Amino acid sequence: MTHPPGAVDPLMVAFNESFPYDKRMWQADITGSQTYARGLHRSGVLDAAECEALVAGLEAVAAEWHAGQFRAAASDEDIHTANERRLAEIVGAVAGKLHTGRSRNDQVATDMRLWLRDEASRIAGLMKEMVACAVGRAEAELDVIMPGYTHLQRAQPIRWSHFLLAHAWSWQADAERLIQLSKRFNKLPLGSGALAGNPFNIDREWMAKDLGFDGIVPNSLYGVSDRDFIAEFLNWASLTMIHLSRISEDLIIYSTSEFAFVQLADAYSTGSSLMPQKKNPDSLELIRGKSGRIFGNASGFMMTMKGIPSTYNKDLQEDKEPLFDTVDNITGCLQIMTGVLSTLTVNADNMKKALSVDMLATDIAEYLVRKKVPFRETHHIAGRAIKMAEDRKAPVSSLTVADFKTLHEAFEEDVVELWDFERSIETRNAAGGTAKESVREQIRLMKAWLASV
Repeated sequence: MTHPPGAVDPLMVAFNESFPYDKRMWQADITGSQTYARGLHRSGVLDAAECEALVAGLEAVAAEWHAGQFRAAASDEDIHTANERRLAEIVGAVAGKLHTGRSRNDQVATDMRLWLRDEASRIAGLMKEMVACAVGRAEAELDVIMPGYTHLQRAQPIRWSHFLLAHAWSWQADAERLIQLSKRFNKLPLGSGALAGNPFNIDREWMAKDLGFDGIVPNSLYGVSDRDFIAEFLNWASLTMIHLSRISEDLIIYSTSEFAFVQLADAYSTGSSLMPQKKNPDSLELIRGKSGRIFGNASGFMMTMKGIPSTYNKDLQEDKEPLFDTVDNITGCLQIMTGVLSTLTVNADNMKKALSVDMLATDIAEYLVRKKVPFRETHHIAGRAIKMAEDRKAPVSSLTVADFKTLHEAFEEDVVELWDFERSIETRNAAGGTAKESVREQIRLMKAWLASV
C-alpha cells in the first residue's frame, strides 16, 4: 500500500493513538495541568490573568467530562492532546502556553502516578472491607470446628474461624504491601521535560506539594522512563490474586456435595443449563481464572520493559492497557469475594461429621510427651496405635487402656480423654494456634490493624 509523500498511513494513526483507553485518566491529566499552569505562573512564564484563564478553562473541560459531554475529535491522539485541544477551543491562544517546558513524556508519567495513586487507595479500601468481613465471620462463628487439611488429607481439627483468619492474614499482608508500594511511587516526575529537565526554573518541589506527592523524582531521565511502579503494582496484583484464587479453590471444594461444608448464596452461583440440580460456584471459578489473566498482564509488561533503552520510548505506551485491565479485574474480584464471604452459609454439622478420631493421632503422641516420653519415640508409638486399630478395622478410640499399655507403660486410664475434638483444639493454645483464646487474640490484632489503616 502506498501513500502520498509525508502522509501517515491511516492504519499507523490508529496503531499509534491511545485515546480510546487512556481517556480514563482525564481527571489526573487536568489536575496535573492545573498545577503546572500555577507552576508556570510562579516561575514568571505566565502572568496572573493567563494562569487564571488556563486553570478555569481546564475546570470547564473537567465539567464536560463529569457531565459526559466531552466530544472527542479525530485529531485526539491521547488524553493529553484531547484536553489541550478542548482547552484551546474554550480559552483561545493562551492555551498554547500551557505546554511550555513540558513534554508529553513527563506529563504522562505524572498522570499515571496520579491515577494509580487514587486507584490504589480505593483498592486498599476494598481489601480492608474484605478483611473486615472475614474477621466478622470469624468472631461470629468461633465455635464451629472442622477438619484441617494438609495435602488435601484430613490432618487435625481446627476452628472454622482459624481457617478464615489464615486467609485474612494473607490479605492483610497484601494490603500492607499495597500501602508501601503507593508510598514508594508517590514522587513527582513533572518538570523533567522530554528527558533533560525544565529550562524555565519551574519549582518542582512546590508542584509536588500541590499535587500531594511526597517529593520529586530526582533525575529527569529516570522521571520520564520509570515504569517500575506499574510493574510492581502488576506483580502485587498477581500475588494478591493468587491469594484470592487459593481461598476460591478451598471454598469450591468445600461447597461440593462430597464435602458440603459451605453453600454459596444464589447471588454468587449459577445453575446448569442442562442439569437443574446443580449449583455452580461460578463466582469463585471466575476469580480463580482471572488470577491467570492478571499474572499474564504482569509478565507481559515485564517483557515489554526488558529491552527498552534509556528514557522515553513508545513501547511504554503498552503500560496502560495491562494496568487498566488489572485494576478493573482485581477491583471486581475483591468485591465479589467480599460478597461471597458475607453471604455463604456454613454447615457446621457437616464439618463436625467430617472429623474422625484418626485425626487425633498426634494427640496420642503428645499425651506421651506429657508423660516425659521423647517425641520421636511417641510419634512411632502413635503410629502403631493407628495400625492396631486399622488391623481390627475399628476406630483408634475403640482401643482399651490395656491395648495402649501393650504399646507403652506410660499410658494410663486418662488416655480415653483424648477422643474429644474440642479438647484437642484447645491444646493448640500457643500464640497463632487454633484454640479459642488464640483465635480471639488474632481477631483482636486484626481489629486493631483495621482501625489503624
